[in-house]
Amino acid sequence: MTAAPFIALDRLLAEGRAPDHPVALRAGTVLTFADFAAAAAAWRTCFAAAARTDAALYFEDSFDFAAALFGAWHAGTRVWLPADTLPATRARLDACVGAWAGDVPAALAPRTAAAADWNTLDPDWDGLAVYTSGSSGEPVAIGKRLRQVFDEAATLEQAFPALGPAAVVEATVSHQHIYGLLFRVLWPLAAGRPFATARLAFPEDIVAALGRRPAVLVASPAHLKRLPPNLPWDAARTQLRGLFSSGGPLPAEALPDCRRLLGRAPTEVYGSSETGGIAWRRREDTDEAPWQPLPGVAIRIDADQLWVRSPHLADTDWQPSADRARAEGAGFVLLGRSDRIAKIEEKRISLDAIEHALATDDRVEAARLVVLPGARSQIGAVVVPSAAGWACLDAHGRRAFNTALRDALAGHVEASARPRRWRATWALPVNSQGKTTEAALLALFDPRRPFARLLTRDACQARLRLVADATLPWFDGHFPQAPILPGVTQVDWAIGFGRELFALPARFEGLEALKFQQVIVPGADLLLELEFVPERGQLAFRLGSAAGAHASGRIVFSGSP
Repeated sequence: MTAAPFIALDRLLAEGRAPDHPVALRAGTVLTFADFAAAAAAWRTCFAAAARTDAALYFEDSFDFAAALFGAWHAGTRVWLPADTLPATRARLDACVGAWAGDVPAALAPRTAAAADWNTLDPDWDGLAVYTSGSSGEPVAIGKRLRQVFDEAATLEQAFPALGPAAVVEATVSHQHIYGLLFRVLWPLAAGRPFATARLAFPEDIVAALGRRPAVLVASPAHLKRLPPNLPWDAARTQLRGLFSSGGPLPAEALPDCRRLLGRAPTEVYGSSETGGIAWRRREDTDEAPWQPLPGVAIRIDADQLWVRSPHLADTDWQPSADRARAEGAGFVLLGRSDRIAKIEEKRISLDAIEHALATDDRVEAARLVVLPGARSQIGAVVVPSAAGWACLDAHGRRAFNTALRDALAGHVEASARPRRWRATWALPVNSQGKTTEAALLALFDPRRPFARLLTRDACQARLRLVADATLPWFDGHFPQAPILPGVTQVDWAIGFGRELFALPARFEGLEALKFQQVIVPGADLLLELEFVPERGQLAFRLGSAAGAHASGRIVFSGSP
């Protein structure tokens, strides 16, 4: 297959490609440029008839998303891209948009349209709004002119041209975020490189997809640092033509597995929703390497703060980033985020520095800090224990484990600034873009959440240990003389942990075969077993303990994840 010509995205439909040129692959079926143009025309007719200046798009399928995106743009409809469709997200966006399209209730639908001429899009039109990840606060909408993302797709082709025309773009990240939007949809469309329509959720999916054909993998650090060595990586390694990582820092500890299992270190791309792509690096033979600016991007460092000037910005002015850096050769080394400075008891505390100190402890695999809301500022620490850490926790208990880690920080930070509250978990929570958000970290400190430890997990099954502490508010008033855990709480726990571990459909439909065999009392040490059946939208659960079975049932869902 010969390389397709690169087409600027403002002229993609106006200039066009051969009707049979492959655009996407969906479950083994090739979707052609003729299919893409027809679908985009149907969406253009839909948005034109709706007469809305702004619309929100949320699709799981990347081909459907791309067709709706270009259909909206050609209808003059500005597109907003939420990261999810949670009620709070929809409520926030409903104040900005006149309609929704995609995998949401009451969404617009494409209308059959005859083939028509396509105009060139105006690159200076502010036709897109993307959201920050919320990793350091509430997600914020970032407006972009089309030229910003169109030029960035051209920059990526200039920076990384040697991927091969036959390589299919596979991704673990969502196109609803700027990284996935560019690498999974816009760059492939401009370069004429086909992309897979479905997102890869699990390592097993990655191995299967890469083993089928030559591929480029667009991944997040969350996936690359958890590559199980017991999967058949040989065929995947042979077929891999390119590997990208973005959305957050990739720990150096993940590089050996990438090199061994995937045959290469990833090309890491550094940037943000606000700035677009800034720089790249590839740590093939070293664990440390400076970042190199992408073509057309200029950087400067003033008082440790990184400043950027780039065609991916709204104007040609220098813009400060949220990161600290130092110059190294023609590139730079990142030193942590400048906005992760917390003021605790009148002292400025670097959360990055405390996280780094915790990460050097052999009992800790990963750690993230968050400032907890309240009348008095406190730091909460979310820790992923190492094998040695779990052994320590099992032998001495949570209180002793937390105290030991707090004491280990004595040489790094004053006592008043050390974390006051601690949570141990099996992995840092990440969203579909591989980001650990502040909201997800704060949710781990919800007093209604039980202590949970993941024992085993695969694509559709999981086993967790839960502790029903007497301090849980669920026991209050139920009942005063002999407290027991309410049945509705047991179901809520099954749903909550099911959503953390599996891509459950969005809508709860009902309960089946629900049984409560015996009560759960304060202090009970529980085993929660979950089994997800995707084709039926069912989550089966069983709660048991040394005393026997406590509860079981099936929870039915519908819709998209």
